[in-house]
Amino acid sequence: MDRNFFCAKKFVGERALFMSHDLDLQNCIFADGESHLKESKNILLNRSCFQWKYPLWYCDSIHGEDCIFFEMARAGIWYSKNIFLKNCLYEAPKGFRKSMNIKLENIDFKNALETLWNCKNIVMKNIFACGDYFCMNSQNIKIKNLNLAGNYGFDGCDDLEIYDSKILSKDVFWNCKNVKVFNSYISGEYLAWNSENVYFENCIMESHQGFCYAKNLVLKNCRLLNTDLAFEYSDVNAEIVGEIKSVKNPASGIIKADFINNLILEKDKVDLNKIKIIFGDNKKNV
Repeated sequence: MDRNFFCAKKFVGERALFMSHDLDLQNCIFADGESHLKESKNILLNRSCFQWKYPLWYCDSIHGEDCIFFEMARAGIWYSKNIFLKNCLYEAPKGFRKSMNIKLENIDFKNALETLWNCKNIVMKNIFACGDYFCMNSQNIKIKNLNLAGNYGFDGCDDLEIYDSKILSKDVFWNCKNVKVFNSYISGEYLAWNSENVYFENCIMESHQGFCYAKNLVLKNCRLLNTDLAFEYSDVNAEIVGEIKSVKNPASGIIKADFINNLILEKDKVDLNKIKIIFGDNKKNV
């Protein structure tokens, strides 16, 4: 099929290329005017920039490399599918919503506020993101090398895998199901509350009152730095290297640690027969 090619063009006005298909766009500018490529299909974007709102709604098969989404390109990619972006600077908030089959590589989300909401089938690699409520209520996500600074990350996600990442996020992994995190650093209050089937391996984590109200929570070969009041009312299987500052009222399971500075077990609140805690030089059992 023949493709149309545009180079170094400036597009203005609402729906400038509405319902386009089979386009190659290189060094183009999409300036004032909403919804430039709305309902478009089979679009190749190279070294182009979007400067206004809603540029890629209801689109299919968008491939973009070395592109820039300016701050006013907010709510940029909604209700779309089969999206691939690589080596892009993405300054706009609310970047993706209700979209599917998304692949992102080498993306800098300068303002990731409410980005990747209610999306499915996401693969991310080498991502920098700064903003609250990143990736809320999304499904089937695989991530490698994410650097996230922003609270309430991944709230309500299902089927999430994260590798080799750094996450600074209060209330991260809340209300989730089927989460696996490997070789990562995570710092944030109230970590992984109200979640189910959550697995951490070879992670370094810091939290206040983290890992509470969880079901089938597993920590393998992890360190909990400056972490207090952990595991309250959770079903937990934890192998911790080093010290836990304090543990409070786990509902059931096994916790192993080199040392627990303060262990709080209130028999009127939890069934002590369902809990096994092993710690200290002599591997004291409680």
